[in-house]
Amino acid sequence: MKITLGWLKDHLETSASLEEIAAAMTDLGLEVEGIEDPASRLKGFVVARVIEAARIEGSDHLNRCRVDAGTGQEIQVVCGAHNARTGMKAVFAPVGTYVPGIDKTLKPGKLMGVESNGMLCSERELELSDEHGGIIELPEDAPVGVAFSVYRPADPVIEFKLTPNRPDALAVRGVARDLAARGIGKLKPAPVEPLPGAFVSPIKVKLAPEVAEGACPHFVGRLIRGVKNGPSPQWLQDRLKAVGLRPINALVDVTNFFTLDRARPLHVYDAAKLSGDVLVRSAREGESLAALDGKSYDLAPGMTVIADSAKAVGIGGIMGGTETGCEEETVEVFLEGAWFDPIRTAETGRKLRINSDARYRFERGVDPGFTREGVEAAARMILELCGGEVSQEVEAGAAPIQSRILPLRKARLKALVGLDLAPEIQAAHLEALGFKAHDRGDRFEVEVPSWRPDVHGEADLVEEVARVASLTKLESQPLARPLGVAKPVLTLRQRRTAAARRALAAAGLNEAVTYSFIPADQAALFGGGGPEMKLANPIAADLSDMRPSALPGLLAAAARNQARGFLDLGFFEIGAEFFGPEPGQQRETAAGILVGGTTAREWSGARRPVDAFDAKGLAEAALAALGAPVASLQVAREAPEWLHPGRSGALKLGPKNTLAVFGELHPRVVEFYGLRGPVVVFSVDLDALPAAPAGKTRARPPLEASDLQPVERDFAFVAESSAEAAAFLRAARGADKALIAEARIFDVFEGPKAEAQFGPGKKSVALTIRLQPRERTLTDAEIEAVSDKVVKAVAKTTGAALRG
Repeated sequence: MKITLGWLKDHLETSASLEEIAAAMTDLGLEVEGIEDPASRLKGFVVARVIEAARIEGSDHLNRCRVDAGTGQEIQVVCGAHNARTGMKAVFAPVGTYVPGIDKTLKPGKLMGVESNGMLCSERELELSDEHGGIIELPEDAPVGVAFSVYRPADPVIEFKLTPNRPDALAVRGVARDLAARGIGKLKPAPVEPLPGAFVSPIKVKLAPEVAEGACPHFVGRLIRGVKNGPSPQWLQDRLKAVGLRPINALVDVTNFFTLDRARPLHVYDAAKLSGDVLVRSAREGESLAALDGKSYDLAPGMTVIADSAKAVGIGGIMGGTETGCEEETVEVFLEGAWFDPIRTAETGRKLRINSDARYRFERGVDPGFTREGVEAAARMILELCGGEVSQEVEAGAAPIQSRILPLRKARLKALVGLDLAPEIQAAHLEALGFKAHDRGDRFEVEVPSWRPDVHGEADLVEEVARVASLTKLESQPLARPLGVAKPVLTLRQRRTAAARRALAAAGLNEAVTYSFIPADQAALFGGGGPEMKLANPIAADLSDMRPSALPGLLAAAARNQARGFLDLGFFEIGAEFFGPEPGQQRETAAGILVGGTTAREWSGARRPVDAFDAKGLAEAALAALGAPVASLQVAREAPEWLHPGRSGALKLGPKNTLAVFGELHPRVVEFYGLRGPVVVFSVDLDALPAAPAGKTRARPPLEASDLQPVERDFAFVAESSAEAAAFLRAARGADKALIAEARIFDVFEGPKAEAQFGPGKKSVALTIRLQPRERTLTDAEIEAVSDKVVKAVAKTTGAALRG
């Protein structure tokens, strides 16, 4: 649904800003989907005077117009509008103005050899309406040179989403009532004064027995004669256009106004086209109706219709017919207000496939207590806009208002939603919404107003109090722990163990469980084997030493599997490593190995031998699952002796804290185990990662997406062959941390051919950076400035030069 700010302020006295109103609406359950400020679309358009309009020779419709836009200089414009004439005031768009109706920014042009520097605009070009038969004609007193958005201010339009159980909020006044209850202003009184009739209506209304009990229990009408129909005033047209309705004529526009203003659908019939009295009845077999939407509908028994003595003239609660519609020649009008059953209205609308504003409201529940007042208010406005005199009221049936008094226990609010409000505040919130709360000690007896058909029980009353008080301000509270329910017992190490296990298994490795004691020669290979680590009573002679690493057990398992024909392997184990005999001289690690190739042999040739980067990726995956800042880790050349000295490294958090080691296994260790194919390993120290500070978490942060287009730039540098890729990435990322979202290397050109091109001991490294603006689109100058920072940072860190 859409409403305008000015329309809302007809009912709400407030000094709150548009942003405050929108935030409050969303918090109240009226979720704002968008705010459209027409003034922003009209930027650049000005009031101008056409000094002279003369037909261009050889053209049957183009005029050369000399325009005064208040700049002190005449502007020449070519205009094809039929109403362009000398001396008129119009809306002018100078060169450089964006015209929303044609989605175009104006540039100087030439038509039939005549230069044109701007445009005289129609309403459709400004998206004010669909009218484009001519340019906008402004009154003679319109000030030349004044911005059109200042001369004719346009109301901001608020579009919000509504749940089906809130028919009261389908009225502008209903939204204002909610905001006033929240404290965003004061609800203005809107009494409907009785309108005395000047004569007895010759048209009477009746309810057929089959509809009087349920389908249409109440019908009110008034005849107004001597009206002068025509276009409605500009303020009314502007309001209807702003919310997406097309103005038709004053009589119809009044009914559309009250449909939105008070959620009270009404209808007007040309009284001269009615035969006899008005009867609400069920449709007859074979009956049809030509409706106001230009379509003809076959009606079925059970559908509620409004009829005269000869025919059906409207579908109850949905749409009127064309035969009795009001036109400019209408001088007598019969104004109808009725209450139609929501279920019957919905069934009829679905069968006939008609969607209308009236149906939308009746099937959700129109206020049955406002039928008579709605007719009186609309009749008064018709008299003001169209003149005439009104008859006395004719009425059939009575408003189906059922008194609803519901109990609300004062403690129920806290029990249901956890909100602790004093009873007097609860009562005040309900009273502000139109309820009446009577104090009965430990509870309230609450009278529900007729415009709230959705409130049926105590929980509904709690919801009303809670949404006015603001559910978004609730602080979550842990549930009380029942007696006998144990507290969480998992330690930080246990949680990390589970996270690492899940990450490595997801990466495709198989988990193994091996002994914590190994042969002495294997322990020696991995830095152990000392006398202090020997077991006093080993379970077997070859399981004599506590393991300094989990890798020997995994390597022995891989050797056994290869001996049985399984050549490509991936194992991991999470367990303790021992570096001393005393309590506490051990650490929890996640160790893993890859042997052979990445996949089985296949026709595409996708298989490749595993390498150190595979091990590095697995180590980083495990660390990421533990919440480590993987992107900030340093890659160092440090590695234990059992790793290949040139194909291994360590992941460090700071200069001293080593979180993991990875790389290709040393050839002598591979030979010791008799393994075939390359062997890469990794070992992650689960205890080395610092615990999160109190009150903080290492959970993944929320996604920060931007609606703005990212920009990518590529750079190629010539550097020494010994230059490390990580140095390039660190330098590029640090060049502008606010804008550079990603940096990666996509090409390395090295070897004899590179040295022949760049010189001895040289190579080319190409990287790409992604710039992600957050507040506005980057200009070319800003992109070039960041690019210069990247080049300078890489040159300073690595000594590389931008490749020519």
